[in-house]
Amino acid sequence: MENRYLQTNPSRAAAIGFADIIVAMQIVNIAAYKFVEIPNPSDWRAILKERAMQLDLLGSFIIAPEGVNFFMAGGRSSVDAFLDFLRNDEIFAQRFSKIDVKESISDNQPFRRMVVRLKKEIITMKHPMICPGETRAPSVDAKTLKRWLDQGHDDAGRKVVLLDTRNNFEVAIGTFKGSLNLQIDQFSDFPNAVLGTAGNIGENLHDKTIVSFCTGGIRCEKAALFLRESEFDNVFQLEGGILRYFEEVGGAHWQGECFVFDRRVALDPQLQTTTHHYETTAPPDRNSMYLKWKEQQQNESLARAE
Repeated sequence: MENRYLQTNPSRAAAIGFADIIVAMQIVNIAAYKFVEIPNPSDWRAILKERAMQLDLLGSFIIAPEGVNFFMAGGRSSVDAFLDFLRNDEIFAQRFSKIDVKESISDNQPFRRMVVRLKKEIITMKHPMICPGETRAPSVDAKTLKRWLDQGHDDAGRKVVLLDTRNNFEVAIGTFKGSLNLQIDQFSDFPNAVLGTAGNIGENLHDKTIVSFCTGGIRCEKAALFLRESEFDNVFQLEGGILRYFEEVGGAHWQGECFVFDRRVALDPQLQTTTHHYETTAPPDRNSMYLKWKEQQQNESLARAE
């Protein structure tokens, strides 16, 4: 990759100029999903993997009959080329021509490999009646939500309740101030968590507007549909999730940082990689991976200093 080449070839770096060095060495991180019917997901697996590898991209790409969900990272030109392929190649028949992509920048590659997986759902809820590809719950954009929170109510005068649909260890790292946390360990627990406390929640949320939110939008999209199916009125999903909220309005009404499922661990409201340690909040398997990576980063820093 170009950034590795520049690090070991000072003359090349000098030739292209300092500004170009900065751009070339930046890693562009993208997160996106799309609920759309895919009749034969297995037909695309090898094609997507081959294209990503050709472009030196790393990350995770999930394909299911209900759509796609991916987190990937690489150089700017490689990311742009992959998205152009996804949006315009005839094999995808325009399914992803308008896919919404969230971006952030990091100094290091947060993924170790490129994996393309086939799954039953792009985000596991185990509730087959929820079909976001057929219908969507109403959404609210980041700027409108901030305005609602600033004024203390939505445009109809109803109090706004923010419902965090993420796992409990993610919530511990950061969430909206005063948000409702169902204390779930995985998203497939969400339906039972709602139904198990429906009486209390329903009473507390009477005549209020519920806004479900998550990291990038995929979980809160399914969650909002489930809530509407469960006869909760005035339900919205936060369009683009926390990452789009950070991108458009920063950290207003937010406390802490936002957990992400890669080696950056968390992002602050400016979409910068965390400088904090969160060993105690992650599950054991992710915790061990994080500690191993942190040790490697420290060793590399010491080696550069010497």
